[in-house]
Amino acid sequence: MPKMKTKKAAAKRFTQTGSGKLKRSKAYKQHILTKKSAKTKRNLRKPALTDATNVKNMKKILPYL
Repeated sequence: MPKMKTKKAAAKRFTQTGSGKLKRSKAYKQHILTKKSAKTKRNLRKPALTDATNVKNMKKILPYL
């Protein structure tokens, strides 16, 4: 059986927490920031956890995380 390959695009975007949950960064923080409030931009900086409905698929494409 050959080794499973990690999807590198996903590996760059997701990290695992100590308890095994997947951490991701939020979207909408790249451009067109002038119309967004300071509060919105501040909240977009914080990491978020991946939704439970996606975790099964994420673990499949990140076998060695």
